[in-house]
Amino acid sequence: MAYTYDDQNVFAKILRGEIPNDTVLESEYALAFRDITPQAPTHVLVIPKGAYVNADHFANEATDAEIIGYVRAIGQVCKLMGIAPGDGQDGYRTIANSGAHGVQEVPHYHTHILGGRPLGRMLGRVEG
Repeated sequence: MAYTYDDQNVFAKILRGEIPNDTVLESEYALAFRDITPQAPTHVLVIPKGAYVNADHFANEATDAEIIGYVRAIGQVCKLMGIAPGDGQDGYRTIANSGAHGVQEVPHYHTHILGGRPLGRMLGRVEG
């Protein structure tokens, strides 16, 4: 499947420095910043610096270095924010929405990291 990347999306503008952000971490392959409408005490977005629309686009077309760098950035953010269970903390949730059914609002792949409180069940059971 071919994806068309919209370089005018808000995250592309953040990457170009056209819109400010509250940076938590920046690496060669990723940028992490606090969400402007946090859903938990810790709510950080991690975005790849490459032009990828969603998770499957990134997984299928990103280089190995981009994938490794992105995943490592997620781990570093969890440690920096003090929510990593491996550090004796209470944990977190990661969410990456893709497409209309996934309720993706910005067409640039990103992962939400949420923590700092009990988050409850993610989805209810679907019957039938």
